[in-house]
Amino acid sequence: MTDASPVDVLAPVSGQVIDLADVPDPVFAGAFVGPGLAVDPRRDGRTVALAPAAGRLVKLHPHAFVVQTAGGAGVLTHLGIDTVQLDGAGFELHVAEGDEVAAGAPVVTWDPAAVERDGRSPTVPVVALDAAAEALVDRHEPGPIEAAGLLFTWTR
Repeated sequence: MTDASPVDVLAPVSGQVIDLADVPDPVFAGAFVGPGLAVDPRRDGRTVALAPAAGRLVKLHPHAFVVQTAGGAGVLTHLGIDTVQLDGAGFELHVAEGDEVAAGAPVVTWDPAAVERDGRSPTVPVVALDAAAEALVDRHEPGPIEAAGLLFTWTR
């Protein structure tokens, strides 16, 4: 039996919270992989992206990762839009797939400004996989947020 307790999902980076509908990618904007929010990150050099929740890294790519909580909730963090095309260039992993991470633990270092200079959006969608939109409460309003600040709570 899985633990259905609420999951606090943290901002992986500092910046400006934006609605998922405003992400410049139709899959994220349409919430096809799940509901969530996004962060338009600060452009102040290399940035450490943090785990948005405690759990196991069930997927880890340089540009994206999924943390699965002990209760089975999967949270996707995607560092920029179309960054898969970079084949890992400019991303430094601090963990390995399968590792257990604490909420707020360092996962990947990257440079949002470099992603933007390369013609891609550095926007960071944070998505509750397979969740219903109404399951996300305490959603951070659009505006500034610090890394590890509460982005939303996923009621399960």
